[in-house]
Order: sequence, then structure tokens, then C-alpha cells
Amino acid sequence: MSIELRHLRYFLAVADTLHFGQAAERLGMSQPPLSQQIRQLEELIGARLFVRSHRRVQLTAAGELLQERARSIVQQVESAVDEVQRAQRGEQGELRIGLTRATPLSPQIPRSILQYRQQYPQVRLQLSEMNTLQQIDALLDGSLDVGIIRKRTLPAELVAHSLFVDPLALIVHADHPALRRLSKGGTLALRDLAQEPFVAFRRSAGAGIHDHMIALCAAAGFTPRIVQEAGEASTLISLAAAGLGAAILPSSCDHIRVEGARFVPLADAGAHSEVQLAWRREGVTPLIRNFAGLLREAFAEA
Repeated sequence: MSIELRHLRYFLAVADTLHFGQAAERLGMSQPPLSQQIRQLEELIGARLFVRSHRRVQLTAAGELLQERARSIVQQVESAVDEVQRAQRGEQGELRIGLTRATPLSPQIPRSILQYRQQYPQVRLQLSEMNTLQQIDALLDGSLDVGIIRKRTLPAELVAHSLFVDPLALIVHADHPALRRLSKGGTLALRDLAQEPFVAFRRSAGAGIHDHMIALCAAAGFTPRIVQEAGEASTLISLAAAGLGAAILPSSCDHIRVEGARFVPLADAGAHSEVQLAWRREGVTPLIRNFAGLLREAFAEA
């Protein structure tokens, strides 16, 4: 038989009270089994821990030494158990989150991240700005835990949950002639801009909007004449405001204020971009579940 944690707990109860009856009451047990456990501990250690008399109980020198060490051992075990339980509940550890440059423009996302920090203060959050393709690669190689991405076809190793649908808008300068053709609902159809120049994301920017724009224009019966490409939404909005060409971007980008730029909803079917939360299919952790739950609640309320 070896020394177990219960032996140390029993010993500390007696050592702290110096009274077998009070110690037994604290432990919720009767006195005879407690006395038996203390004798067993003394036999295992090979040292006498208490001096007993009818009037009082005293610690021996060996008992005083064990009291100090046993308290430290019990505290370390309790601390380790608490940490493990926190990790199991997703209240401790590190969560690595990927964000595209535009997704924080949706107010629910930064609000959810702040709420997560407040609700789980012992979780370290590592936020990384990456485009969708970079996030997919980082999820696959394990350097990201979750990614907030624009919808696209994902590898089989990944799974995604839809957060919200972000309508696509046409951005033109405020005096663009096409604005005279606004529908009663204040929308424009892409076919009305078939002869206009466009500015667009570089395909290598990985946002997925480039291919989406090409597909929408093809459905409208034309191939867009792209006169300038850029890697930032703010640059495209500025180019459109300067009259270089029309841009197609998620409506959430209207938070980027550029003088002279006009955002107009598109009337075309499929003119929207779905934002998703993605993670690896295998190895879903409590950290991921808690974060995903907060985001889902935020967008459900919205």
C-alpha cells in the first residue's frame, strides 16, 4: 500500500484542529475510522506523527514537518485539478483566431470578441489578420484554431458554420451616370454597367470577391473590363470615388468612409457574400465551442 491523497487530507484535518473528534466532524466521518487512517499513515511513513493523551493531541517534530509538506502537496493537487477542469470547460488556454480585414467591420464580431475576453479572462486570444485562403492553410497546418472567412469550397478536413450573409454593393463616385437608373428600391442591376470600367481585388488577395464578381457579371451577360486591381477594400473604394471604375464589395465595407464614394445595393440574384466560422473537423476543443457559441448568439440576436 502507498500513501494516498486521502491520507494527507485526514492528517491535515487532525493537525489543524489537534482534536480527533473535531477533525472527524469536519471530514464528515466518525472518529474510529479516522484514527485508523492516521495509524495507517504513520505505519506507511515509518514515523510517529502525533502524541496522544486523554487531555490533548500534539504534533511530533515529524508531524510538524509533514504538516507543512502535506499542505503544499494538497494545494498543488487542488490547483492542478482546478486548471484541468477550467481547460475542460474552455475557461483556460489559448485560442488563435483568424480574421479577414473586412470582417471586423461587422459590429457583432468585435462585440463577441470583447464579450469572450470578459467571460473567459484566463483564455489568451491571439488574433491574426489573414485573407480567406491564408486562413484555410493556417487551419490545415494547425497554426489557427478558428477562422472567420468568406464562404468558399473548403477541404474535407475543415467544417464551417454560417454567421451572416453580407449583401454585395456597387461602389461608384457620387456623380456616376448609372445612379440616374436607380430602381424604386434604390438598387442597380449589373447589366446597366456592362460598358463601364471596373476596379477589383487582385485574385491573389484571396478574398473570393474577385471570382464572385466575375461570376455575377457573367450571369448579367458580360465580362467586366477591369482597369485597376488592388489588395485593400479601402483602396478600391478610393479608386471608385475618384471615378476610375466601379467596384463590387461587401456592404459591410460602407463603414470605410471615403468622400465621394456611393454604395448602391445590387439587384442581381446571388449578389451576397456569406461569412463563416471555420475550424478543423477533428479535435474541436471547448475553447472553440465557447467562441462559436458566442458568435452564433450574437448573429442570431442581430
